[in-house]
Amino acid sequence: MYVYDKHDRQMATERVAQFRDQTERALAGELAEDEFLPLRLQNGLYIQRLAPMLRICVPYGMLRSVQLRRLARITRDYDKGYAHFTTRQNVQLNWPAVENVPDILAELAEVEMHANQTSGNCIRNTTTDQFAYVQSDEVTDPRPYCEIIRQWSTFHPEFAYLPRKFKVAVNASEHTDRAAIQVHDIGLQIVRNNAGELGFRVHVGGGLGRTPMVAPVIREFLPELDLLTYLEAILRVYNRFGRRDNKFKARIKILVKAQTPEGFAEKVEAEWA
Repeated sequence: MYVYDKHDRQMATERVAQFRDQTERALAGELAEDEFLPLRLQNGLYIQRLAPMLRICVPYGMLRSVQLRRLARITRDYDKGYAHFTTRQNVQLNWPAVENVPDILAELAEVEMHANQTSGNCIRNTTTDQFAYVQSDEVTDPRPYCEIIRQWSTFHPEFAYLPRKFKVAVNASEHTDRAAIQVHDIGLQIVRNNAGELGFRVHVGGGLGRTPMVAPVIREFLPELDLLTYLEAILRVYNRFGRRDNKFKARIKILVKAQTPEGFAEKVEAEWA
């Protein structure tokens, strides 16, 4: 849906060059592992027990044919010939060599792809229904809102080091929720109010993992044009009050439960005012 302009291309190129330098320094022993850790995670690179893993972003599940072919070539040339498509619309390579990751990112940048913020304590890939804009019960196409959130959240300096990872999903179907918005940190259901105005029902504090929770509604109707400022208010409350002393209690779902949905909503509304 979105096509890079010259500024996007320049940013992608500079990001790859920056990470290439960081990787070379880390491999040469000039960066300690604890220094390299946040840098590689923000570029999608995990160092796991058996092999590295690179998570590649597919914003809201949209891939052009040239991008899919490039992924196939990268998988063949740098991995074992196969890749893993995740439930959150990313692609994972499970056997890349660390020294090759900058080259992989450079090849991805040539076809307007990246691995930015696919890991780390930041805002991750925004997802939506895999059948977006072909469902008869959709209020509207959710993908432009995903793209707006993607542009807003990418390299956002205030939210680069949150208490824990943060995931957003958008759904537009009235009767189905294949985007699973209620098990996301923020789930946005596109709705119309009684006046026919477009907006969002905002769910906050869902998740799976070791402490599964269904996200409660903190706002029944958010006007369409207020989306980013309200998201910013939610993130600021989380960034301020979320726990950093225990990663198992650092997700926003724990904060919402501790403060109650009503108490959390009050803080968000005060921040947003």
